[in-house]
Amino acid sequence: MDFIFVEGLQLEARVGIYPHEKAATQTVEINLTFGVPEAAAERDHIADTIDYEKVTTRIRDLLLTQHFNLLETLGEFLVKVLFDEFGAPWVRISIAKLGVLRGVRRVGVYIERGRDGFMPPFWPSAAGAT
Repeated sequence: MDFIFVEGLQLEARVGIYPHEKAATQTVEINLTFGVPEAAAERDHIADTIDYEKVTTRIRDLLLTQHFNLLETLGEFLVKVLFDEFGAPWVRISIAKLGVLRGVRRVGVYIERGRDGFMPPFWPSAAGAT
C-alpha cells in the first residue's frame, strides 16, 4: 500500500469544552497519513488516488461549521470523512491545539484506524509525529 501525508495543516476550528473555546475559533494543526491504491503509481492518473487538495479543502470547509468538545471526537469525525467520502483504507491523524496551556507548545491526540479493521503490513511513521 502507498501512503499520502499532509503535514502541518493549520486552520481555525471550534473545539473545546470551556466557554471561551465555544465562543471563538482557535488554531489547530492537523497531520494526516492515509492509504491510497497502488494503481495511482502504476498508471500516473489522479483518478486512481486520493486528491490531497480535495481532502484539505473538505476538512477546512467542515471545520468552519462544526463544534467539537474533544479533539478525540474531531479526529474520529475526520477519519470517517476520509473513509466515507474519499475511500481511504487506512488513516493516521494527529490533531493539536497550539499554545493553549502556559509553557506548552501544543496539546493533541493521535488516532489510527483501518477501514473494517484493515491495517497495513507496516505502519509508516506519522509525518511530524515527534
